[in-house]
Amino acid sequence: MPRPTHGPLATSQGRCPSVTPGTGAVVTVAVKPWQHQQQRMPQALERADGSWAWVVLLATVVSQGLTLGFPTCIGIFFTELQWEFQASNSETSWFPSILTAVVHMAGLGMCFSFQSSITVLGFYFVRRRVLANALASMGVSLGITLWPLLSRYLLEDLGWRGTFLVFGGVFLHCCICGAVMRPVATSIAPETKECPPPPPKTPALGCLAACGQTIQRHLAFDILRHNTGYRVYTLGVMWSILGFPLPHVFLVPYAMRHRVDEQQAALLISIIGFSNIFLRPLAGLVAGRRAFASHRKYLFSLAVLLNGLTNLVCAASADFWVLVGYCLVYSVSMSGIGALIFQVLMDIVPMDRFPSALGLFTVLEGLAFLISPPLAGLLLDSTNSFSYVFYMSSFFLISAALFMGSSFYSLQKKERQGKQAVATDALEQDLFLEGKDGSGKQPCPEIMYVTSV
Repeated sequence: MPRPTHGPLATSQGRCPSVTPGTGAVVTVAVKPWQHQQQRMPQALERADGSWAWVVLLATVVSQGLTLGFPTCIGIFFTELQWEFQASNSETSWFPSILTAVVHMAGLGMCFSFQSSITVLGFYFVRRRVLANALASMGVSLGITLWPLLSRYLLEDLGWRGTFLVFGGVFLHCCICGAVMRPVATSIAPETKECPPPPPKTPALGCLAACGQTIQRHLAFDILRHNTGYRVYTLGVMWSILGFPLPHVFLVPYAMRHRVDEQQAALLISIIGFSNIFLRPLAGLVAGRRAFASHRKYLFSLAVLLNGLTNLVCAASADFWVLVGYCLVYSVSMSGIGALIFQVLMDIVPMDRFPSALGLFTVLEGLAFLISPPLAGLLLDSTNSFSYVFYMSSFFLISAALFMGSSFYSLQKKERQGKQAVATDALEQDLFLEGKDGSGKQPCPEIMYVTSV
């Protein structure tokens, strides 16, 4: 029978008709054009917690080692760049600050690899998400270990320009990591509904309105307004970042000024990274235990507090072995921060809103990264003492830890009181209804006294 081209059973583009038995009503299945392409072209969709998830985890480890580990070696080039361009400490500090800020907030360059790997990992792992985040942060540890040693070796032979040219080729491995991050399978079926009337024509949105809708869709400003925990966490992390990257930038120049050999000064950063290779998975295993599930935000605040206190030790002495001990203790706190920073964010916001919440979170992080090193460089130019830089780092970290810990405790206490109030209201309502029924039961005085409290 030839297919009709007119009449009630004729199909329009993107709709498949069917007749409901016994009623004669025409029901259409709405299929978008991209769904037609999916039906024609088979795609390899992976499932969460499957075998391919571990391949994605390996790619995340490599991409984080390349993107987040690289800014930690910039201190190796600090003195070289300062001498090359005859710049002050504040002017030279703009180089690492802009680099780190763009990685976190601009969607440019290494930011594509960093944010996409964190987001995809959250969808691939559900049951072992805490462990996966901790193992992924091992990539940062590997990067912190290897980047300074490679930088020192290449800087002696090729200079800083040739070294950066080699680094550009190394970063091409991010393309391979992105290629293995295949889509995760979903269980969404085509929507079945009755044929609706044609939609009225609406005027096209202006450029500003379209940009506003795009920003609202991809950046979680609604969560920032309505989720107090997300607001506290974002503000606390921003404040702590004003002091967190300073040791990575100024530790090597600080050691070299106090007559520590260049190779030994570069080795200090590698000690931090090598220690984190073992400490970050351990921190992830501890934080992933069910007993600590509701206390991760307090563990994160404690790690930030310890990080700030260790910087006071570094400011007290510049002896090489004292700095080695400082790096070991600093690694403990840094491993806790690295293993928990994104996991705490996953605990605070729903997972379906995590990509947009992560986007806004990293943008605000990037603003802090942009301000911190130049501010410390200005302080160094005015005082000519690295000790004040580490004092500044300690101040921001300790105050941020106290703010987050006290705020989370207050929010948890308020939430507990709210639940108790709801339970008390429900009990009073049950007792009131029991007294009004035909059985003639009345609430006893003891119960009335307890509920009044």
